[in-house]
Amino acid sequence: MEPNEKPIGAQADASGDAGAANAHPMDAMLEGENYELDMPKRGEIREGTIARIADNDILVDIGAKSEGLIPAREMEQIPAEEREQLAVGQKILVYIVQSGERDGGILLSLARAEEEKDWLDAENLRQSQELFEGSVAGYNKGGLIVKLGRLRGFIPASQVSLSRRRRAEGETPDKRWAKMVGEPIVARVVEVDRRRNRLILSERAAAREAREALKERLITELRPGEVRPGHVISLADFGAFVDIGGADGLVHLSEISWRRIAHPSEVLKVGQKVQVKVLGVDPARKRISLSMRELESDPWAGITERFAEGQLVEGTITKLIKFGAFASLKQADGYEFEGLIHISELSERRIEHPREVVKEGDTLRLRVIKLDPERRRIGLSLKRVDSSEYADLDWRTAAAELNEPVEDFDAALEEDLSAEAPPPASVEEGPATEVPPPAPVEEGPATEAPPSASVEEGPASEAPPAETPEAASPPEEEGAGTTPEAE
Repeated sequence: MEPNEKPIGAQADASGDAGAANAHPMDAMLEGENYELDMPKRGEIREGTIARIADNDILVDIGAKSEGLIPAREMEQIPAEEREQLAVGQKILVYIVQSGERDGGILLSLARAEEEKDWLDAENLRQSQELFEGSVAGYNKGGLIVKLGRLRGFIPASQVSLSRRRRAEGETPDKRWAKMVGEPIVARVVEVDRRRNRLILSERAAAREAREALKERLITELRPGEVRPGHVISLADFGAFVDIGGADGLVHLSEISWRRIAHPSEVLKVGQKVQVKVLGVDPARKRISLSMRELESDPWAGITERFAEGQLVEGTITKLIKFGAFASLKQADGYEFEGLIHISELSERRIEHPREVVKEGDTLRLRVIKLDPERRRIGLSLKRVDSSEYADLDWRTAAAELNEPVEDFDAALEEDLSAEAPPPASVEEGPATEVPPPAPVEEGPATEAPPSASVEEGPASEAPPAETPEAASPPEEEGAGTTPEAE
């Protein structure tokens, strides 16, 4: 190698050093500025700061060489309430519609940024399988529509929960789905296709978890005494389950109606809309107790108008216990009241158990002996049905049932006696000339009455010759003063 020759690498280093020495200082500054500025790309979502709000547009600083513009046509699509909330210095998300590399202007969209954010949220929900809670926003021929932010998600009819499908009765979509609009719904995102603008959800996939989530939320919100709308989702022998907005509560058989029913199907059917009152909430056991009869008028409030003490009624023995028997008193309007026949009121003789006198299913005539509306108790008696203590009441009741006027027996008897009294009263008050003819006919024989009448009315001078032996007897009957003279 020649002494004056240099290695190839050394020559390259020398040329590089010469280039660096010849570089202008501004080039380094420009290179640094391009490195620090993050140039926007079309379709990108960025967070920016509102720099200026004009009448028709908004300038947003997104960290580029120039500020981005949200045009007037975009602003017109934003609801007035949202526009009023925008302020200078506020942080917002924007969608890059135009990057500004060619013409220098950066065009932004606020609505598309929200939409893209909703797509990202939907994709996150699909990947995490978390539950989405929303409300039914609409419907079409194939199923229900829900709103996920600004997106419209679709729940096909096959993915609707069983309880909703039971209620989806009708030949048209309006009849099947219209009544569900506005109702809360919990679903799981099963498909997200941004390119085809497709968002599919399933309520069935989230049914169990959804009901548990809604039930926990309702349990914290519900208060005893509240009245809520709902619909019947199932019937059992012991009661009915009612959905009150995503969670189900039990209406026990005894709380369905004041009327006695053997099965809930007698008055309810699946899908029927009802109003229920919250009786109690058990957070630990996650149970909700409901009532329908509490919203009806209480028949016990007018119990004194239905029954009265001493009244005879017809009852059916429903249960035997050691100290008596219960009897059901069924009314014409369907209400039933239960009364107790104490063991001492079953028979005149002493008995050890009610079964010695009655048995379940017996229909008997009973007497009401006690009414206690406040304690909701009716006392009944079997042994007092024919008691003379209630004879007058029974007579009046029987007369009322026959639609005959009720009369006082004693008063009627007095009237009958007074009706027979006028003939002798007229004899006493009438003139003397009219009385004598009937008097001798009624009181004495026709042949002997005239002489005796003449003897009494005649003068004393005519009587002595003929009356000495026979006239002594009349004075003896009238008084004892004639006895010495006779002797």
